[in-house]
Amino acid sequence: MKLIVEILLMGLAMLVGAYIIPGVQVDGFGSAIIAAVLIALANATIGLILRIFTFPLNILTLGLISFIITVLMILLVDSWMTGFNTSGFLAAAILAIAVSVIKMILDSIFGVEKK
Repeated sequence: MKLIVEILLMGLAMLVGAYIIPGVQVDGFGSAIIAAVLIALANATIGLILRIFTFPLNILTLGLISFIITVLMILLVDSWMTGFNTSGFLAAAILAIAVSVIKMILDSIFGVEKK
């Protein structure tokens, strides 16, 4: 049940993020959920491999490389989907920040606890 709530909240965060960020477009709530799930899967697989290879550089840049990898995963999902579009790296970077903040707010509103 918690996984379903997390997916729905992430989809809502993606939808709100796409609405407030110029250069990001999502066709609807369903596309937002699919985009959120695909970004999470890309981050968990391809992103993890990239983070392992860039670990020393990630330490030197205080985590900036992890953020860049997350933005690259958003751009990758953008190339996979037709219902989710970003206008470039800057829009994807702002979306990554916005979705993180929106998801944190939604988690506190709906009482989702991290363990």
